[in-house]
Amino acid sequence: MTSFVTLKAVYAAWLDAVARTADAALARFETHRRVGLVEDEDGGFTLGLAEPDVGARKRARKDRRKDADSAAPLPDHRLRLTDEGIETLPPAWSAALRGSRVELVLKPSRFLFCPLELPKRAGEFLDGIVRAQIDRLTPWSPADAAYHWTRPREQAGERIALMVVATARSIVAPLAQAVADLGAAAVAVSTTGPEGEAVTVFETRAHGADRRGRVRSVLHGAFVATGLAALATMTATGFIADHYEAETQQLQQRIAERRAAIRAGQGGGGNSATALLERRKHATPASVMALEALSALLPDHTYATELRIEGDRLQIVGITRDAPSLIQILEQSPHFGRATFFAPTTRAENDPGERFHVEARLRPHFGLEP
Repeated sequence: MTSFVTLKAVYAAWLDAVARTADAALARFETHRRVGLVEDEDGGFTLGLAEPDVGARKRARKDRRKDADSAAPLPDHRLRLTDEGIETLPPAWSAALRGSRVELVLKPSRFLFCPLELPKRAGEFLDGIVRAQIDRLTPWSPADAAYHWTRPREQAGERIALMVVATARSIVAPLAQAVADLGAAAVAVSTTGPEGEAVTVFETRAHGADRRGRVRSVLHGAFVATGLAALATMTATGFIADHYEAETQQLQQRIAERRAAIRAGQGGGGNSATALLERRKHATPASVMALEALSALLPDHTYATELRIEGDRLQIVGITRDAPSLIQILEQSPHFGRATFFAPTTRAENDPGERFHVEARLRPHFGLEP
């Protein structure tokens, strides 16, 4: 049960990681103006245009060619959050926020910083590891916490150190939603780490907020469909192989019977004893062929001390280093079938191996060896 729970957790972490990667890749193609909303020490916020990236600067140049007025920068604006939400913004800033990406930077005092040291190879699985330990590192469960971590730094002894930054989701989610209600297309909540590194702990999108969930559902459906297809293919392959093997055996038996009938007819219908012997000759397994096939099958470390053939039953007694493998070797030959041990396998002090007692059924085979 523990292994199943662990496997389920690893599978869920893998789905989340792939969904986040796909979501981040899709987000690169979205064109949004970046707006910074930074919390001051007195609890207020400063609203200002963030430094655009290269793509944004290119888009801004295109916008300036279309509309010269759009290049005019907006002055920073201070605002406060009230019980009713964010206070009314000037018309210019209201227009600027619509369809933009707002980077909401909160004070570090709102967050809990937890150092974590791990083996270096654990860097590939940080998401699952931190998620599994978030309830031990913080007072919140993974579902109730908004968290992320700083960039891992190498330490002595093949280890890495990082800082987990977490806070209650109930604190940051209402703030992000209040900003999104102003018309922002995306809101990212972050803070500044101990070494000045920005750490984003929460992100929401007004449009396509469940895109990551949809990507996760598609991945899960594709994984299940692939597994079911593989299972169906393996099952069909087994049935087809058994069907063709049965047909091959029937065909060989018919060929043997037909050959026996032809040879019996060539001997003349007046001599019934000769015809009977001829049919028996081709329908009964040949001892010489069985012995020749057995000598070719037995491994070099195996030799027989006794060999008995009674009708279609063959009994072998001898010494070998690997008695169980003899059953499989005999079963794979078209000359033998239903191989089994008819007495216990023993080992004497002076014997170089195990003393085996194997019994098998002889089968008439007139085809070529596979």
